[in-house]
Amino acid sequence: MKDWRGWDVEAGGAAAAGGASLYPNMIESPQLRWAFIRKVYTIVALQIVITIGVAAAINLIAPVRDFLLDRSTASFVAGVAIMILPFLVMLPMMYFSERHPINFVLLTLFTVCIGFAVGLACTTRGGAAILEAATLTAAVVGGLTLYTFWAAKRGHDFSFLGPFLFAALLALTIFSLIQVRSSAVLHVADLFSFLYVSGMTLPEQVLFPMGTMTTRVFGCISAVVFAGFIIYDTDNLIKRHSYDQYVCAAISLYLDIINLFLALLSTMED
Repeated sequence: MKDWRGWDVEAGGAAAAGGASLYPNMIESPQLRWAFIRKVYTIVALQIVITIGVAAAINLIAPVRDFLLDRSTASFVAGVAIMILPFLVMLPMMYFSERHPINFVLLTLFTVCIGFAVGLACTTRGGAAILEAATLTAAVVGGLTLYTFWAAKRGHDFSFLGPFLFAALLALTIFSLIQVRSSAVLHVADLFSFLYVSGMTLPEQVLFPMGTMTTRVFGCISAVVFAGFIIYDTDNLIKRHSYDQYVCAAISLYLDIINLFLALLSTMED
């Protein structure tokens, strides 16, 4: 017969299992929550590896890189398609996010699409700038993750950041769309007048259509916003996501990391 001594029902059995709570008044099993967290971070790590592989292939295969850096209409269309495709894949992925194994298939496809977008961004930057942005991203993500776990352990809650981060992201998105639209109009004019658009390559027109100083300021602001998202989504991972929402949790953190990297990359000098 099972010995129920030391079993705290209200603590989700944590006392009997010897687990430590991730935050005060935790009513679920810490072991189950830690297993969920490990699963999510494993998925995110695999996504990062795939993204690095795809982005590296784009930049190391000379014909592909040269095509994307070309000023032709085909390269412009390809650049726009690379930026739009992840959004098209995301819709069914979120719909089937809790249906195995189709959720992993769509998640892999989505990650590959993001890898192409990251590779496109990297074609406009030198190796030193990419390495510096990647190093800063790793340091920021690691530091903010540790801080969020530490803060959650002491009872801090970051759910209040949600509305502010959403408003900031909406403003950044609208501003980006306005800039991309202006860049596209200028490129169409370029095709008819045979003039270059501000001396920029096609990936720069699609990904960094603003002036150099504006791009860096925009990148700094974006980096702060996505740093906030890392704290917010990590807090959700610790406290709020259900065990079936591992795909949604992984996507949130993965996109935070990728967007932080791209924001930092846009601030780097070649």
